[in-house]
Amino acid sequence: MKIVDLLRKESINLNGEVHSKKETIDQMVDLMAAGGNIADVDAYREGVYKREEEGTTGIGEGIAIPHAKTDAVKAPGLAAMAVKEGVDYDSLDGEPVHLIFLIAAPNTEDNVHLEVLSRLSMLLMDDGFRENLMSAGTKEEFLGYIDAAEKEKFPEESKEQKENDKEDKKGYRILAVTACPTGIAHTYMSAESLENKAQEMGYTIKVETNGSGGDKNVLTADEIAGCDCIIIAADKDVKMARFDGKPVIITKVANGISKAEELITEAMSGKAPIYHSKGTDEASVSQDGEGLGRKIYKSLMNGVSHMLPFVIGGGILIALSFLVDSANAGAADFGSGTPLALFFHTVGNTAFGMMFPILAGYIAMAIADRPALMPGIVGGLLAKAGTSVSLPEDQWVSSGFFGALIAGFVAGCLMVLIKKLLDKLPKSLEGTKPVLLYPFLGILAMGAIMIFLVNPPVGAFNTWLNDMLAGMGESSKILLGAVLGGMMSIDFGGPFNKAAYVFGTAAIASGQIDIMAAVMIGGMTPPIGIALATTFFKKRFTKSEKQTTVTNYIMGLSFITEGAIPFAASDPLRIIPPCVAGSAVAGALSMAFGCGSRAPHGGIFVIGIVENAPMFLLALAIGAGVTMAGIILLKKPLPVEKQ
Repeated sequence: MKIVDLLRKESINLNGEVHSKKETIDQMVDLMAAGGNIADVDAYREGVYKREEEGTTGIGEGIAIPHAKTDAVKAPGLAAMAVKEGVDYDSLDGEPVHLIFLIAAPNTEDNVHLEVLSRLSMLLMDDGFRENLMSAGTKEEFLGYIDAAEKEKFPEESKEQKENDKEDKKGYRILAVTACPTGIAHTYMSAESLENKAQEMGYTIKVETNGSGGDKNVLTADEIAGCDCIIIAADKDVKMARFDGKPVIITKVANGISKAEELITEAMSGKAPIYHSKGTDEASVSQDGEGLGRKIYKSLMNGVSHMLPFVIGGGILIALSFLVDSANAGAADFGSGTPLALFFHTVGNTAFGMMFPILAGYIAMAIADRPALMPGIVGGLLAKAGTSVSLPEDQWVSSGFFGALIAGFVAGCLMVLIKKLLDKLPKSLEGTKPVLLYPFLGILAMGAIMIFLVNPPVGAFNTWLNDMLAGMGESSKILLGAVLGGMMSIDFGGPFNKAAYVFGTAAIASGQIDIMAAVMIGGMTPPIGIALATTFFKKRFTKSEKQTTVTNYIMGLSFITEGAIPFAASDPLRIIPPCVAGSAVAGALSMAFGCGSRAPHGGIFVIGIVENAPMFLLALAIGAGVTMAGIILLKKPLPVEKQ
């Protein structure tokens, strides 16, 4: 949704005269109402004030972007004001605000305000663009600057660009697919890095993103047929059969960020290997010669990526059940003592409880394709239940995350073996394999393995682990918090980060909510610390790095660690150690302060259900401060021409 399509002339004031934050908001609401987008002006004004109470929308660099999503809005809209003299808006950097954009969004599921907010943030980080807007003499000129900036920043939306693409007989020289386990940060950062580098090198490229919201910018058959090479930057399985017979480079999603130039150079060298499909739309992205460790990691991440929505959605609902049931705190039925709490608790537990079968099922599927999904899910369910014939039912102990992990890999390998054994059957029985033989033999073997071999020892191990965690002294817990927090910053979404996160989510299931708090704060610290450094010590960073300041604040507060990746990739020795140190300090302090989180994700947006929230925020601030201090100590100011 383009900004120029939302912003009407009636809602623009190029000569604003305001003397306070309240006066600014009031005038902005009046401008918005003049555009005809508001059904109830007073209700919308109240929504803007309420959002402002949650935290200032003065994002720094002389910019404020207040917004509200409410039923009082008839249609999405924007209002803009330029304040030459500036106004005190309680901005994050403490500086006066000169440009204000107000967003009005109807209370629908499409979250248009987030799309517009992201779009505005990216554009407004350009110093030249802000200067143009402030110097505009007419509303037409103001809108013209915005239109030009959008066409430059988002060329795929330009009709001119689309026509040029149609006229280009060669189409796209390079195609790419990016995908990470969570489908949030790495996916899109890798895509942007490849697009920017290809443009810089003079090559046309189209990137398909396999994100959490579904596949976007999907590659067409004609585009695939006409391209020179395809880059697959993915840490989970993508649909590969469509690339049969084409040169394909397969690599990690992180390499799309840090090694974009190398990948594009290889793609255009004519030396990329030809991909040969196995005849399935779900073929893995493995290459010949890929190490066993890498294959195991990708299978694990396939399980984790499918598990996370159940963990996050269910975990937040469970946390809400405790929040709304505060009157029963300390009682045996705390969390389900009222009808509303019981509703949240029941639905949340149902979703959260699916984490083990989903994890096991999709690990198995990554190894042996769809026939392995069912025995993997059954194995995960048996792990959750702790089913064992050696103990009476009232003594069963869930083998939990570790049991589900084992179940997933065992189910995958088991199905590979079953497939090989059944290959010798007559072709007349081929149709019975997927509907009869695979399910029957898979469940039979999986059940026996889990009940007799896996659940008893792993259940005993879980009991020992929970008892150890529960009996940890203060110093031990602080050390554990430091280790987990530091792990979240070692590779910013890589194996160490995911290992710590999965440990945190598994701990929630065991009631160890302090562990989850330490993990979450460790992941929030790096982007915020980097954003603070780029805010207050601008001379140490390039112009492009400074343009990510707002994005890193948002990503850090949202518990998206990956915002630190571009900085770590360009200067690892000066960025990674301060980030690890800051996260370790934050994690240790979170444990020391007795913070806890029943929500497995959400960052600042679930602060209402974080135990000892004030101290959690203090630990976050200290950790981010340590990261910032470490960065400014290690990084020297850049020459003026590079700033």
